[in-house]
Amino acid sequence: MQQFQQYIDGDFSDGTAQFESKDPATGRPWAMMPEARAADVNRAVEAADRAFFDPEWAHMTATQRGKLLARLADLIAENAPRLAELETRDTGKIIRETSAQISYVADYYRYYAGLADKIEGAFLPIDKPDMQAWLRREPIGVVAAIVPWNSQLFLSAVKIGPALAAGCTVVLKASEEGPAPMLEFARIFDQAGFPKGVLNVITGFGPECGAVLTSHPKVSHVAFTGGAETARNIVRSTAGNLASTSLELGGKSPFIVFDDADLDSAVNAQISGIFAATGQSCVAGSRLVVQNAIKDEFLARLKQRAEKVVIGPPQEMATEVGPLCTLGQRDRALALIERSLAKGARLVTGGYIPQGDGYFFPPTILDCTDAPDAPCVTNEFFAPVLSVISFDTEAEALAIANDTQFGLASGLFTRDLTRAHRMMRGIRAGIVWVNTYRAVSPIAPFGGFGLSGHGREGGVEAALEYTTTKAVWLRTSDEPIPDPFVMR
Repeated sequence: MQQFQQYIDGDFSDGTAQFESKDPATGRPWAMMPEARAADVNRAVEAADRAFFDPEWAHMTATQRGKLLARLADLIAENAPRLAELETRDTGKIIRETSAQISYVADYYRYYAGLADKIEGAFLPIDKPDMQAWLRREPIGVVAAIVPWNSQLFLSAVKIGPALAAGCTVVLKASEEGPAPMLEFARIFDQAGFPKGVLNVITGFGPECGAVLTSHPKVSHVAFTGGAETARNIVRSTAGNLASTSLELGGKSPFIVFDDADLDSAVNAQISGIFAATGQSCVAGSRLVVQNAIKDEFLARLKQRAEKVVIGPPQEMATEVGPLCTLGQRDRALALIERSLAKGARLVTGGYIPQGDGYFFPPTILDCTDAPDAPCVTNEFFAPVLSVISFDTEAEALAIANDTQFGLASGLFTRDLTRAHRMMRGIRAGIVWVNTYRAVSPIAPFGGFGLSGHGREGGVEAALEYTTTKAVWLRTSDEPIPDPFVMR
């Protein structure tokens, strides 16, 4: 059994307790993880608070912070194989995806390294002749960053990168499900040369760890990726410290295909959009909204492709779909499918638990033409399950796309440029991909509407989430300030 440690104030240590982490491909324990409880959380926040005010960090220039982030990016790139191996082992995400994604994670840190000395204030054209006024953008303080198990290194990069670029300090809570890559990341971070306490990495369970962290009086901002119910608990926790929040939550993203679309591209994008990462992605295109004229052909192509997907051990490069991360997740997916079938959905393919060890679940397609309100249409699965709904008119497509409480991402396939512009204006989602899907870049922000949260990650906007504005007034007159009680 491998042993991992938490990272607090520049030191590695065991948590108050320990817990087993299971390999999703086998269902068997493979490592012992540190379990942070209240005392550990307090130490981490206190360390971050000290570091925030310590001149070693507080007086560091933005350019110097950027150089440290660039060094961190280089170290991530150097250690990418080890990080990919651990993420695959602890979460079940296939090695071909973890390897590609971690290489790109370094680019996110490089982007924020370059942005660090470009977070600018503003000079105000104030209406008083003997005054000058300007706005300073200053770091907001200690940040509590909380990430889920899927794509932890990426989802932490879009929090840690802009927070440190802005001059904040961070306590990162890795998911208790698959925390190994983040605990290893702490060892890499330790080599980059940041002052101690600037980043602290812990993991643990809700009441003893997450709730203590988000409600801590010295936490100024909470950056969270995860589910809506946990987000509600976080908002309640911040009622005491009045910490600001940025919340990147779930999705039930529509993938809209019109009858003039390039069907080869649309099929490939839909396969990637729902079955990549074994469907365990906030932006998964889990609602196929397809025009009736091409529905049968499109569905036949999808079925054929889904049934050829290679399911297997996540460490093998040939594997295209690996296990789900947890047993509970697999059981929930099967229960939602059974409820949907009872409501009138039709199983096109998949929908069963394969024999053998591990938390595997096959690519599954449900035709919901006669069951538009089935649970599979309205609930986020976090599994490789696609729900299909058909339409005739553009207005119907838009209505179906927006018939959800979520609004994180969307896809649109059509050759009609004017239709594309009408649809992209009408879709209520933080991302609209047109004739593509799952494209990301450090330069482009992402975030959601409704139950998909608020705030943005990525791009310049993410860095601004970790700053607050300070108005500075300077009187330029040499004349004495008039007596305020003498009326003129």
